[in-house]
Amino acid sequence: MSKICRLGFIVNPIAGMGGAVGLKGTDGEEILRKAIMLGAKPIAPKRAKEFLSELKPLKDKIHLITAAGVMGEEEALECNFNPEILGVKKEKTTAEDTKEAAKKMVSMEVDLLVFCGGDGTARDILDVVDMKIPVLGVPTGVKMHSAVFAVNPKAAARIAIRFLWGELPLKEAEVMDVDEEAFRMGRVSARLYGYMMIPYEADLVQGAKAPSPISEDEEENKYAIAKYVVEMMEPNTIYILGPGTTTKPIADILKLEKTLLGVDLVCNGKLLASDVNEQKIIEAISGRKAKIIVTPIGGQGFIFGRGNQQISPKVIRMVGKENIIVIATKSKIRSLKNLRVDTGDSELDEELKGFIRVIIDYGEEMVVKVK
Repeated sequence: MSKICRLGFIVNPIAGMGGAVGLKGTDGEEILRKAIMLGAKPIAPKRAKEFLSELKPLKDKIHLITAAGVMGEEEALECNFNPEILGVKKEKTTAEDTKEAAKKMVSMEVDLLVFCGGDGTARDILDVVDMKIPVLGVPTGVKMHSAVFAVNPKAAARIAIRFLWGELPLKEAEVMDVDEEAFRMGRVSARLYGYMMIPYEADLVQGAKAPSPISEDEEENKYAIAKYVVEMMEPNTIYILGPGTTTKPIADILKLEKTLLGVDLVCNGKLLASDVNEQKIIEAISGRKAKIIVTPIGGQGFIFGRGNQQISPKVIRMVGKENIIVIATKSKIRSLKNLRVDTGDSELDEELKGFIRVIIDYGEEMVVKVK
């Protein structure tokens, strides 16, 4: 191919920092300060470099246009690109900087704008881009309810390459976001903000998060699963109970308070700690036998890497793949082609891929592929 493709690239450097420390997002200065105080480390730069590294063999065919400093320039230079830089380098960036960079890229008519961030960043991009140019998200946030994201950075690179080379169609995709304050209080208040055009390849793009259906059969199914899990619980074993309406009935049966959107620790039928972050989990399970109980995200299939980043790669390795328990109702598992992982550690993701047993009812399991 002789044409040089124009690729816009924007990084939200703080996206995802609230995940491992249990803050469920980093929207707002106060939450960012709290995340840093709790020891949060930047996630987006590493994910941005993973994306760019996949493009390196084709960099002579790509004219990379990126925002200054920590918003893309630094990652591009580290990956040996020679980018065109927009704006000036800043130590502290804001949503307005994201919007300004996106506005310039729209006026330059880039072939594709790739951004690294979460739902908040997607909303910032939407405010400026709307349907003017194609967009693709590299997932680096905490929530990521929107359908504008690739399933991981490598998938984003594959989509970008195939689209720029004229091999993929465009599709309208939802930009969703939740009220983070309500989210921290255990209430999901999700809202559709609009649509953007994304390059589409079904296996590499995540769907919008689907809410759990509310029906008598669904609730009975959840409690049947929970009863079976509780009966199988081993003594002196710490159970790391992931977020979700499917895991909550386990706590209900044990007569314990479950944080709906947080991670809780249970041992011998008692609540050890609620709404824990990565560090508290590590401290609790060090030298102890532990198991992880998670349920896939509806409509997306992720069991790790979306909304439960407290269960980090370090935690998963300490617990061991053999001690991961996945639960899902029959309706949820029927709606998913497969399960997914995006832990932020590509080696661990590969280790977790394959087939896993999923508890779908009392005494009933199903073997499902993890991609």
